[in-house]
Amino acid sequence: MSAGPALRLDNPLLEHLGIRLVEWRPGRCALALALEARHLNRQASLQGGVTATLLDAACGYAGLMTQGDEAPVNALTLTLSVSYLARASRGEVQARGRVTGGGRRVYFASAELVDDDGAVIATAQGAFRRQSN
Repeated sequence: MSAGPALRLDNPLLEHLGIRLVEWRPGRCALALALEARHLNRQASLQGGVTATLLDAACGYAGLMTQGDEAPVNALTLTLSVSYLARASRGEVQARGRVTGGGRRVYFASAELVDDDGAVIATAQGAFRRQSN
């Protein structure tokens, strides 16, 4: 399911940063960010904290959508490991997350952050715990 009017991030930090939900379906999530000066560090490249935030959110949201018409649940990040591979300084980046395993409460997810050309900027893997609403 792609993000439509009924699907919102409902996350003040992500919205403040300008992050958009572009895909959200069970086991998958994609977030996009058009890079602006406020997202860059002193070397004029994407700040590592923004990268980690995008990857954490993509992994987390990937495990929140349930099957059917049930409302998405919430989750906590238990662990997150980020590998920074390349720099980005302009254009748009997209974080693509997917659930890789787990059970009803704890799930594992991975994500990659790619630039406009499809080059991988960073990757992440983590464990997350679902919470009932």
